[in-house]
Amino acid sequence: MQYPRISILIPTLNAASVLEECLKSISLQDYPKDLIEIIVADGGSSDNTREIAGKYQATIVENPLKTAESGKVVALKKASGEFIALIDSDNILPDGAWIRQMIGPLLAHDEALGSEPLSYTWRATDGFITRYCALIGMNDPLVMFLGNYDRMNLITGKWTETPHEEKDCGAYLMVKFGKDGIPTIGANGVVFRAGFLKQFQDVDYLFDIDILSHELRSKGVVNFIKTKNGIVHTFCENDVGKFARKQKRRIVDYLYFRKSKSTREFNWDYFNIGGSSSWGLIKFVIYCVTLVPLILQAIKGFIKKRDTAWLFHPLACEITFFVYAWHKIFSFLYKEQMSRKNWKQ
Repeated sequence: MQYPRISILIPTLNAASVLEECLKSISLQDYPKDLIEIIVADGGSSDNTREIAGKYQATIVENPLKTAESGKVVALKKASGEFIALIDSDNILPDGAWIRQMIGPLLAHDEALGSEPLSYTWRATDGFITRYCALIGMNDPLVMFLGNYDRMNLITGKWTETPHEEKDCGAYLMVKFGKDGIPTIGANGVVFRAGFLKQFQDVDYLFDIDILSHELRSKGVVNFIKTKNGIVHTFCENDVGKFARKQKRRIVDYLYFRKSKSTREFNWDYFNIGGSSSWGLIKFVIYCVTLVPLILQAIKGFIKKRDTAWLFHPLACEITFFVYAWHKIFSFLYKEQMSRKNWKQ
C-alpha cells in the first residue's frame, strides 16, 4: 500500500494515568515513523502528561478552553497529514496493523470521508466498566435505546440502528447514510481525510456528533468505512463514581452548548419528545423505572458473552437515568460549561 502522512490528534487534561499506553501503542505501529505526526492539545495539565507526551516526540499545543472538543480544533490547525486520526488519551490501538487497516480502505474508496473501527476491543484484563462498554459498543447506555450508536452491540447484535446502505468488502464495510441521519461517529479512533476535516478548524469546538451531520445537511449523503477491527477505550475501568461524574459532565455540557450555541445543529436529541428519538427515550425511562427489562437485557448479553461485567448494565442505566433527569430539570442553572479545574482522567 501507499503510505500517506497521518496526523494523530490527542486532547489531554491530567491524562498521565492513561496517556503512556496510548502513545506506546502508536509507537508500535508497523507504519513509517516519519509519516506519523502526533499532536497533543493540552488543557493545562498539572500532572506529568506533558512529560509523557514529550517522551514520545509529540508536538504539544496549548488548549486554553480545556475541553476535548476545543483541543481537537487547536490540534487540527497544526495538523499536516493527508489523513487525520482523532484518538483520545484513554484509547489504545490493539495491534501494530491498526493504522494500515484504517487507511488502506480509504485509499481504495475516494468517496469515503473516513473510517472507524466496527467495535471496541474487549480485553479480559480490563476493569469491569471498560469491559461493559466494549460489550455494548458505547459509553452511554441511553444511546443504545436511541439506536444511533456506532459500534457493535452484543445485546442487539448490530453496530447501529440508523438506517443505511451497507456493502461487505471483506476486511471492512462500505456504508452510506442518507435522510435518516447519522450515528454517533466521530471519536475514539476515527480517521478522516484532512481535506474534509480542515473545514472545521475555524470553530472553537469540534463536536463528534456534528462532523458528519454537517456533510449530510449540505450533500444529502455520507459515504463512510467501518473497518473490521477495534480500539480499546479504557473508560472508567472499575470506578463507578467516575462513571457517574463523566455522565454528569456529558449532560451538563450538552445542555449548556445546546442552549448557548444557537448556530449548532444536533442530528439527535436526548430530550426531543415528538422527534425521531422519542420512543427510544420513553423506552429507556420505562426500563429504568421497572428495572426488570434491564436485568433481562443483561442476561441476554451474558448468554452471548460470559462476563460478569454485564452485572453493571442495570446500574449504568439507572445512574444515567437519574443524572440526566436531575440535570435536565435544573438545566436553567447552566449558564457555563462544566468546570475542568480539578479534572482528572
